[in-house]
Amino acid sequence: MTFDIRIICDDHDADAITRTLADAFRTGTPRTYPTRDGMRTRLYLTADLKRPEDEPNT
Repeated sequence: MTFDIRIICDDHDADAITRTLADAFRTGTPRTYPTRDGMRTRLYLTADLKRPEDEPNT
């Protein structure tokens, strides 16, 4: 199941949000654009649920 995620956030939060989503899902490369008012960032990611084979062996 693949889905799209769109998040509007402060510029300084974008990297942390991207890392957190990558930990929870299999994500593609994030696309970033400024919001229309130029005050925040829009993040767009394509994501998929992680599969057991994606998890590291413990």
